[in-house]
Amino acid sequence: MLTFLSATPQAGWGFWRWVAFFIANKYPEFISGAGITLLISITGTVIGFLIGLLIGVIKTIPLRPNDAKIKIIFLKILRGLLQIYIEIFRGTPMMVQAMVIFYGLATAGLQLNRIFAGILIVSINTGAYMSEIVRGGIESIDKGQFEAAHTLGMSHGKTMFNIILPQTIRNILPATGNEFVINIKDTSVLSVISVTELFFASKSIAGTYVAYFQTMTITCAIYFVLTFTVTRILRLLEKKIDGPSSYTIYGSSTSPESTIKVKGGETNAR
Repeated sequence: MLTFLSATPQAGWGFWRWVAFFIANKYPEFISGAGITLLISITGTVIGFLIGLLIGVIKTIPLRPNDAKIKIIFLKILRGLLQIYIEIFRGTPMMVQAMVIFYGLATAGLQLNRIFAGILIVSINTGAYMSEIVRGGIESIDKGQFEAAHTLGMSHGKTMFNIILPQTIRNILPATGNEFVINIKDTSVLSVISVTELFFASKSIAGTYVAYFQTMTITCAIYFVLTFTVTRILRLLEKKIDGPSSYTIYGSSTSPESTIKVKGGETNAR
């Protein structure tokens, strides 16, 4: 058996032999930690996106002078509370938020599962950032589209869900992907509440063998592979949503060039 596969480290090992030893003997801990990191970051990003979408829509509801007074007061109070939430969670480190929420709830008698607590914290934190991203995305849509929809008799809700939000989601997809990548890296701060994600698992291995440099080099490589893969997948998703880059106009309709074939004045789909 090769020396680096031995379960017992040998004195005088160099850097690469330590790295090989950890890969050969501690890969279950690294894989488990990476899995929990992905679970928390994916779930937290999806929930945070939904929170941001809801808040972004609420913050862009127009208030008109002829609206009912109770509606105006309710929306102003709600927006004020949402703004407080956004300012607090954007203005404080997620590590501090994790400790306040987890240990604060424990002090109040509510002991959360640590992975659930991690998902909760990442979701709330991401929601605060996503709400501003969504708001900016909605406001970037041409106001003429709102006016045209209202002219056709569409309510604000129908205008948002049928016309504005599909465009907004496409526009904010790069920023959403960026939040996802940030969440993969930021889950490392959840080690302060002992969530066994990748950094926590790596730190435990490094402490056991007093080999921090070698262990964290492997951890760094795993984080890079995760973020690089996610970035490439999101770019492919953006291209898929964009569709073909060239179009041909036939009669009064516009169709992707790759799916339309003209024969003898007739249009046939492939």
